[in-house]
Amino acid sequence: MRIFCASIATETNTFSPLRTDFSDFKESFYAPPGQHPVTPTLCSAVFTEARVRAAKEGWDLIEGTATWAEPGGLVNRETYEQLRDEVLGQLRAAMPVDAVILGLHGAMVAQGYLDCEGDLISRIRAIVGPDVIIGTSFDPHSHLTELRVSNADIIVAFKEFPHTDFVETGRAVVDLVLRTLRGEIKPIKAVFDCHMIEVLPTSREPMRSFIDRAKALEGTDGVLSVSFIHGFMAGDVPDLGAKVIVTTDNDPDKADDIAQLLGQELFGFRGVTRPSFLTPDAALDQALASEAKPIVLTDVWDNPGGGVPGDSTILLRAAMERGLRDFAVGTIWDPMAVRICISAGEGATLPLRFGGKTGAHAGAPIDAEVRVKKIRRDSWQYFGDSIVPLGDCAVIELPGGGEVILNSNRSQSFDPSLFSNMGIDPSSKKYLFIKSTNHFYDAFAKIAGEIIYVDVHGPYPSDPKTNGYRHLTRPLWPIVDDPFAAIAS
Repeated sequence: MRIFCASIATETNTFSPLRTDFSDFKESFYAPPGQHPVTPTLCSAVFTEARVRAAKEGWDLIEGTATWAEPGGLVNRETYEQLRDEVLGQLRAAMPVDAVILGLHGAMVAQGYLDCEGDLISRIRAIVGPDVIIGTSFDPHSHLTELRVSNADIIVAFKEFPHTDFVETGRAVVDLVLRTLRGEIKPIKAVFDCHMIEVLPTSREPMRSFIDRAKALEGTDGVLSVSFIHGFMAGDVPDLGAKVIVTTDNDPDKADDIAQLLGQELFGFRGVTRPSFLTPDAALDQALASEAKPIVLTDVWDNPGGGVPGDSTILLRAAMERGLRDFAVGTIWDPMAVRICISAGEGATLPLRFGGKTGAHAGAPIDAEVRVKKIRRDSWQYFGDSIVPLGDCAVIELPGGGEVILNSNRSQSFDPSLFSNMGIDPSSKKYLFIKSTNHFYDAFAKIAGEIIYVDVHGPYPSDPKTNGYRHLTRPLWPIVDDPFAAIAS
């Protein structure tokens, strides 16, 4: 057997003041054919899993490009077409192949392309013809379009949020493709549109039990895969919203029944799944009254993982005004301030302006006399089995004693290693300020005495009712109270 593998991935916030081009892919992760590392990235676990199976079973794996850009704004058209055509050219050179395995995100939007992944998969189908098996992984914070469903044989999305199962998902895609090629199964898919957009963390109820029950269905009675697309509310596209996709072994009625049953149950969770998001003042009141240590306060909306800059100063300024001292912030994105700190050197004291540079909704820059406590080139953090680059970083100490990590590569806060790699013991701090919606939870919950989610209004389009979508063509909750009634009428 000959199987071709490739990965082009990013998550596009169409409301973001940022733009994404080839330099963003190079900065985050770009591996030409044969140069993918032994560790997977969030969307490229299909590579490492396919390598394991190919070595064990003796078939030929032809590796194409694998690349990932940190979530950001609209992708430059030239950049998308360059990466797409690079992979398509590699596929043409690899022909004939028996299967194509892709590691995609599912929420990429480029200038002139509202459905980048659908465009890529349909072009791959045109090259390989109707009989070659196409399998792909997706992030659940994506958009499931008919173009993707009709052209891919196998679609599996991460089930967990935080996405702790991205390697398991890559393994499932590879396994289902191989079983299909060997004639052991005949995958049949069904999709249910939940007509809602919501934050659906699986680290808490009711989603925890829901996901566990869905996972238990897989591998029984001909059910091959159950996946949930949460949707990505910062993407203004026609197919925005939550969907369920179920794959069975040649049983379309069962696939349709299960998708509808689970989709209706998921719709019933609307409005009750997200944690309590507190205002900055309420969050700081709760933190100051708590005896726990460390207290993790996460700025859920200034989250680079949602495509915003990650340079908001609003929560930090509020903490400074309250007189908090024993804290660490990880991170504030400010390449200019990092460069100044590097020039000053470790131990230097200087007046520094940092944060609040990229938009009108992230607070004003902070001006302070700071001490450069640590410089590290090419710092990083873990995210499960993946290594996430933070670029050149600097730890600055504020006059009141708080410490702030400034980074030059945008990234949300995944793991306490972002602090420890910069010489800060996260467990020793009373307060840890981070920027993430829920991907932080699995790693930080292991050390946190308390976790507080903070609703800081800023650049992220966090309210579907007021986001002003231009491309959405279907009724969705919460924009419409009862979208199914609206459809029926």
